[in-house]
Amino acid sequence: MTTENQATPAPAMPRLNEPAPAFDAVTTHGYRTLEDYRGRWLVLFSHPADFTPVCTTEFMAFAKRQADFQALDCELLGLSIDSHFSHVAWTRNIQERFGVEIGFPIIADLSMRVAHDYGMIQPGASDTSAVRATFVIDPQGVLRAMLYYPMSNGRSVEEILRLLRALQTSDEHGVATPENWRPGEAVIVPPPATAEEAEQRVSDGDCECTDWYFCTKHL
Repeated sequence: MTTENQATPAPAMPRLNEPAPAFDAVTTHGYRTLEDYRGRWLVLFSHPADFTPVCTTEFMAFAKRQADFQALDCELLGLSIDSHFSHVAWTRNIQERFGVEIGFPIIADLSMRVAHDYGMIQPGASDTSAVRATFVIDPQGVLRAMLYYPMSNGRSVEEILRLLRALQTSDEHGVATPENWRPGEAVIVPPPATAEEAEQRVSDGDCECTDWYFCTKHL
């Protein structure tokens, strides 16, 4: 039995660099599972409700950039705690009223099973609606990044694209990226592990070093 003095249980949260929670769900494009996306990147994102203004702006922004995500071998997958029929009606409304076609699937999560597995339900915001959560999952099904926004404020699709490019660059070249990094800008070389490597790093001229631990280079 619960009492007024008992704290509300914290929502279950997935963890970075661990396998993303598996799902099997009905969407506007038929059934989808996490395994369907193996071998490609996936951006899974939730929104509070269909037929709401902020969510509408976000979905139009994702739709307009869908080709950019696909060019990075990444698929988009939306989710809210609405019915399949509500999703279909809303996407048709967006196309009719705003002239934007929503070309990616949207999970109908009336049971809230997927939302709970991904920590999309935040009791401080709502017990029945998902917050604006975004998850970047790599081709091996590993969760690589999480972004959470409140219900009142829309997220930046451009930032999610930027983050995806940065993750792919780090994976390919074994480097880190600085604040607001964009393709073509210098990347950060991992700090040397030994004093000998530090001396070589500063003297070999392959990198631009402000100090032994802070070196950058252009790819």
